[in-house]
Order: sequence, then structure tokens, then C-alpha cells
Amino acid sequence: MSEIREEHTNTIVLQIRRRILTVNIIVSVVILTCLVLFFRYAFPHSIPFIIHLPDLSVSIVVSAIVFLSVVGLYLSMQLSKKTIRIIQDYNNRLERMLSITRDLREEIYGDILLEKIMDYALSITNSAAGSLLLLDEKKKLVFKIVRGEKASQLLGTEVDLGKGIMGAVALEGKPFCSSSVKGEEKFNPQYDAMTGFKTTSILCVPLKTKSGTIGVLAVLNKEGGHHYRQRDEEILSYLAEQAAISILKTKFAEDQKNYEIHLTDLLLETIDFQQPEKQGHALRVARYSNVLAKALDMSMEEKKRLYFAGLLHDVGFLKIDLDEAYKRDVFMQHPAIGYEMIGPITFYAEIAPFILHHHQHYDGNGYPQPKLQGENIPREARIIAIAEAFDAMTNPLSYKVPVGYEEALAELLKKAGTQFDPGLVDLFVRNITPEHMN
Repeated sequence: MSEIREEHTNTIVLQIRRRILTVNIIVSVVILTCLVLFFRYAFPHSIPFIIHLPDLSVSIVVSAIVFLSVVGLYLSMQLSKKTIRIIQDYNNRLERMLSITRDLREEIYGDILLEKIMDYALSITNSAAGSLLLLDEKKKLVFKIVRGEKASQLLGTEVDLGKGIMGAVALEGKPFCSSSVKGEEKFNPQYDAMTGFKTTSILCVPLKTKSGTIGVLAVLNKEGGHHYRQRDEEILSYLAEQAAISILKTKFAEDQKNYEIHLTDLLLETIDFQQPEKQGHALRVARYSNVLAKALDMSMEEKKRLYFAGLLHDVGFLKIDLDEAYKRDVFMQHPAIGYEMIGPITFYAEIAPFILHHHQHYDGNGYPQPKLQGENIPREARIIAIAEAFDAMTNPLSYKVPVGYEEALAELLKKAGTQFDPGLVDLFVRNITPEHMN
């Protein structure tokens, strides 16, 4: 982007210089005209040049000067119009690149991001085909996204570093541009042979980060038979720079998500192993909570937080002695212990308050914070309280005296307004079905 901005700045400077030159020409012509008229009429007999040229018509001189002035003014106006058109074109390109950058950085899914990068690359360079390759753990380039005739045949194909144009770009970390690949020593016709596509021109740039090259982005055959220019290389290099940053960001997010899921599964397995009488309880609570999440039309992010909070609401039991777990004063500690365990973990931090307050009562008689009541209790915690009570009443493994489906709903309605949020209970009763329990 720095190259584009520099070109944009140079164009503006050029425009200013041309305008200054135009003004100087006009001022010079006006001064010259005034001098000629002044000397001609103020000192008609004192200027030898004028005396010896009696047949020189002042009107002709003035007319010539006026004509030249008009021509100069016209040419300067044409130059100004052309300059303004160039500036507007650059402004449009800049705005488009900024819009593309925002779109790439906001994308959270890696596969969709790669598709967008390839589509933008083809669009901004007006190319007929292209490919995006990333380095794998074996330090080989792999075709991830391909566009063009029979392009799908290349997906997953590996390219050695230093081999062919794309391998050389990845190894050297420098762009490569050719208006005709015929005769290019680095060009490998193998890929054209695989697809039946005929490559005539190519522009290939590295996907680079501070830690090194992570892949390459290549576009082929500029539309209309045109050649790739310096401007194409600059703008594609900028796109590749932004693309590399976005690829790393989404990879980090996906790795973090995988780690979060793996850690959650590990915690759930540990809870089920430690308390076999509550096996599957956390998963059922998360599932019942989702019934209310859908009824409330929560956003995807809100549903995700609620789901993980439902899974981990009893994680505090991992730090409680099993022999003491069901003593009332010990049992009442598990929400606070769970909160302290989960809070310091970055991707769990947002759900920690839901775990802390899932035993608060709507009327303020719950724990661990007495008098916290009503809507001052986080909504997610109020939802988990209903889901957990429903599972505790209906599942024989997690409740001393299990009751049936209808009896459990009647008990929830009975305690609506005291233990539970009445509005959420009503919504839960209207949306839960026996099928949700399977």
C-alpha cells in the first residue's frame, strides 16, 4: 500500500507543479504584453528596434501573444483534467483496497478467507486464472485454491521450494512478473499439461510475514491480452501482504478454538470419571440451555458462550474432595471454585460469571452471593439454573428421587418467581419436548 500511496502523492505533486507552471506562463505573457504596449506607445521614438521596424504591426504582436496565451491556457486545462482523472482513479483503487483489507481482516473462517483472497486477486488484476499455495509442515507448497480451466485437478498438488516460478518466488521472497512465459527458464509446463490450460503471462507474489514466507499468490493471463504492469505488481503485493496477516490471524483463532474444544472435552471426561453418578449431566444441561437460547433468538456468539458455560458449570467439583462433596457447606463452594478455575483462562473468561451465579435464586435466596436477585443475575446463569434443575429432576443418575417429564415441568412452574426466572421458565416449558431428552 505504501507504493500506491507514494504514486498517489507524486501525482498530486505533479498536478500542483503543472498548475504553478501554467500560472507562471500566463503571468509572463501578460507582463510581456504590457511591456510591449508600454514601450510602443509611451516611447515611440526612443526605441531603436521600434523605429527601424515601422511596418511591424503592434496588433499582430498582441494577437500572437493572446493566441499563445489561449493555447497555453487550453493545454494547461487539458493537463489538469487528465491529472484529476488519474487522481480519481487512484482514489477509487485506494478505497477499494481499503475495503478489501477490512473484509479480509474481519473474516474468521480460514477456508472462506482463502477463497476471498483468490477472488480479489483475479478481480483487481483482471486475470483469467490464478492459484494460492501455502507452505505445509514439510516445507512444500500446496495448491489450496485454484481458479481456471480444470483448475480443481491441481488442488492438493505439492511444489518443491525453488522449483518452477512459484517455488522460486516462495524461496526468494520476491515477486515475479512475465508478459510471456514462453522461453522462461523457471516456467514449469507440468501444470498446464495437467489442466489443459495455456499460460501466456504470469504475476506471482509471495505471502510474507515477519517470520518469513508462508505461501505464494499467482495470477495468470491478464484479460484482453494485456501485459501485467508495475501497478499490477504493486497492488497484488499489497493484497498478498494483507492476506498473509489475515491467514495467520484466522489460523491462530482456529488453533485456539481447537484447543478450547480439546480442553473442554478433557475437563468433561474428568468430571464424568470423578462423579460417575452425574455422567452426561453437563452435556444435557448444555443441550437444555440451547432450547432457551433458540427461543430467545440469541446470536451465534451468545449461544456459543452459553453452551460452554453449560458444559463447565460444575467444573468446581474437580477441586472438591469427593467424600465431602455433598455436604451442604462444601457443595455450596463449587460455583466460586469453578469461577476461580475458569476466570484466568482467556477463552473461558467471558463464561466465568455464568458459572459463578448458576445457583443464585431469582428472589435473592441463592448462593454464593446472597441478595443478588432478579435480572441482576446474568441471564445465562438463570438459564443454566433452569436447565440443571430439569436434568436433576428427570435423570435417575443425577437426582435422588427422579420424577417424570410433566412433573419436572410442573415443579419448575411452581418455583417460578422464587428460585427461577418466571419468564424464562414459561419459555422453557413452551419449547422443551421429550425429544430433547434423548
